[in-house]
Amino acid sequence: MGIQDVVEKIRGRVEGSSFDRSVKFDTQGDGVIVIDGTSISTEDAPADCTIKLSLEDLEALVAGDLSPTAAFMQGKLKVEGDMGVAMALSQIL
Repeated sequence: MGIQDVVEKIRGRVEGSSFDRSVKFDTQGDGVIVIDGTSISTEDAPADCTIKLSLEDLEALVAGDLSPTAAFMQGKLKVEGDMGVAMALSQIL
């Protein structure tokens, strides 16, 4: 699965949510996904919060096979910026 596949998998959840902040998933070489409110893009842009992780771990998060808390505790993802935004992602992931 590639970055565009992940976008398509979560597009409906994002567009149907009440999420009102911005977050960037930075897969460090495999691309970025920026969620800004209820829109989603693969164009790099500033965000309230940046989450750095591998594409493989992002795919596992979206599929529900990896707990965000476990990923954070294991060092599989790093959060920069507003941690509250990262926690609010639970409504779409």
